[in-house]
Amino acid sequence: MSTEPRINDRIRVPEVRLVGPNGEQVGIVSIGDALKLAQESDLDLVEVAATARPPVCKLMDYGKFKYESAMKAREARRNQAHTIIKEIKLRPKIDPHDYETKKGHVVRFLKAGDKVKVTIMFRGREQSRPELGFRLLQRLAEDVTDLGFVESQPKQDGRNMIMVIGPHKKKAEARAEKAAAKARGADQQAAEPAEEHAEQAAQPQ
Repeated sequence: MSTEPRINDRIRVPEVRLVGPNGEQVGIVSIGDALKLAQESDLDLVEVAATARPPVCKLMDYGKFKYESAMKAREARRNQAHTIIKEIKLRPKIDPHDYETKKGHVVRFLKAGDKVKVTIMFRGREQSRPELGFRLLQRLAEDVTDLGFVESQPKQDGRNMIMVIGPHKKKAEARAEKAAAKARGADQQAAEPAEEHAEQAAQPQ
């Protein structure tokens, strides 16, 4: 079933409630008068509420309206964030330096709005000590609690233990914040030479 609205001579009712191009209420007019106004204004008469009594029609440039709607939909799709899952692998007996490095990666991913799959890899006798992996995952979750939350609790999967951390911020929000920070940095760099020039000009000759 087509959802295309009826426009111009496809509107077959005796009268309509007419809305002007800027949203102003014209009132109830005959369909003939409404079509005449549309022709005089070089606009289309578009039915926007067919179930109302009488139907509501608006004067507009329908071609321009469709184009702008398509552009907005395209922009919304472009800005829609697809969830990306990053993966970090750890050993149960990881040394402090390596842990901080791995944690830094998790922080970066969460700030970017990505989920993080954290995998603890057990080898040999380590498989008999799953509590080591559980404690390590708990520690990591607590260290990044400001940026993310445990979306999937730690669970054993063969020789591995897996936990998923989700970001508090959505991808689109993280992207917008990054763009804003970049813009602020550019503004600051542009302002510094001007400030330096002003200071030099203020110095006595």
